[in-house]
Amino acid sequence: MADRDLSWKFAEEFVDEPEAAQAARRSSLEHGVEAVSPAVGAQLSVLAAAVGAQSIVEIGTGFGVSGLWMLRGAPNAALTSIDTEAEYHEAARTVFADAGHPATQVRLIGGRALDVLPRMNDRAYDLVLVDADPANVLAYVEHGLRLVRPGGIVAVPHALWRGRVADPAQRDGAVADYRALLSTVAESPAVTAALSTAGDGLLQLVPTGA
Repeated sequence: MADRDLSWKFAEEFVDEPEAAQAARRSSLEHGVEAVSPAVGAQLSVLAAAVGAQSIVEIGTGFGVSGLWMLRGAPNAALTSIDTEAEYHEAARTVFADAGHPATQVRLIGGRALDVLPRMNDRAYDLVLVDADPANVLAYVEHGLRLVRPGGIVAVPHALWRGRVADPAQRDGAVADYRALLSTVAESPAVTAALSTAGDGLLQLVPTGA
């Protein structure tokens, strides 16, 4: 195994994932839903803590793994999480409650994100997580950059899409969608961007106001 692969594996295994997130991850795996890796979860927790998040938006609830990690870093934050799957919301509601987060802290919205996001207030959130269908990832990020306050962060896990984005031979739809996103933000003066190799990629964006 190459040194870089060893370092990546070490970083992934370095994280001690909380029991509640482990349980949510098991449910995700059982239902074929790809959750963020523990290393990405830990980074999201750090981001939430670093911005002192009081209000978080999550596009793609899944079974609550990423939501739990963000609330670990910002335990007093209000989380708004959007997903089309009612089954996911039912499971996530239980996960958050079992982890000690009251129902008043977590707002679960059912529906298409592209229908919900336009109704949300500009510059009203500290952290926006985009973890939904790759086909609409660029549109989600555009909304996210509108929603975050100055100094807030938009985070996009899976940005290297299972290690395939960096491989020129890979050209499927999801790969093309993430490549288009990365190309757009790399060329944009409106954001400061960083791409981490944790998990299968974590893109982090801060609007510059340009």
